[in-house]
Order: sequence, then structure tokens, then C-alpha cells
Amino acid sequence: MNRLLDPFAAFAREVNLFCSSPAATALAFLIVLIWAVSGPHFRYSTEWQLVITTGATVVTFLMVFVLNNAQSRDTSAINAKLDALIWSIEAADNRMIGLEQHTELVAKEIRDDVVGEG
Repeated sequence: MNRLLDPFAAFAREVNLFCSSPAATALAFLIVLIWAVSGPHFRYSTEWQLVITTGATVVTFLMVFVLNNAQSRDTSAINAKLDALIWSIEAADNRMIGLEQHTELVAKEIRDDVVGEG
């Protein structure tokens, strides 16, 4: 693994753990509540609306990358574990190992051959 990516992977892992926690949900709810309660003070101005819209957009944009990183790591780990299981079963067809690395056409041909076209 590239050492330059290690800090991002660690950061993404921590952000993912936090964002999937009840504390993160409570924090998000609190932010929206504070924003909503402050509406009358700011007379529901365009700037008041822009604050929540911009904040939500920025957070969403950044979370796409963090969640994609987490999903990619999880998928890679699952594929490696499944490959190990396939490799360890004598009767298994080893062509299924690394199937995700083939083109869609080749992968379909292997799946159809191994599993059948049903």
C-alpha cells in the first residue's frame, strides 16, 4: 500500500466510525435544530437558508469520498476472504477467484459456466 494513502485511510476509517455512531446522528440533529430555531432571529433570510444548504452540500460532497473509501476497503476484504474460502475447498472452481478483476463479459462467461445460466 502506498504510504501516502495511509493517513487518508486512517482518517477515512475514523470519520466512518464516527459518522455511523449515535453521537454523529445526535450532532447532526442538534445542528439542524439550532439552525431551525435561529430562523426567526435571522428573519428566515436567504443567507440563513444558504448556511444549511451550503453546509449540507459540503458535508455530502466530502462524505462521498470517505464512504467510498470505506466501501472499497470492505469489498476488498470480503473478496479476499471469499477467494481464500474458494481456494481452500478442493471441489471449488478456482476460476471464481478474482472474478471482480475480469471484464464484465469474461466474468459473465465464467459465472455462467460455473453456476449455470439459470
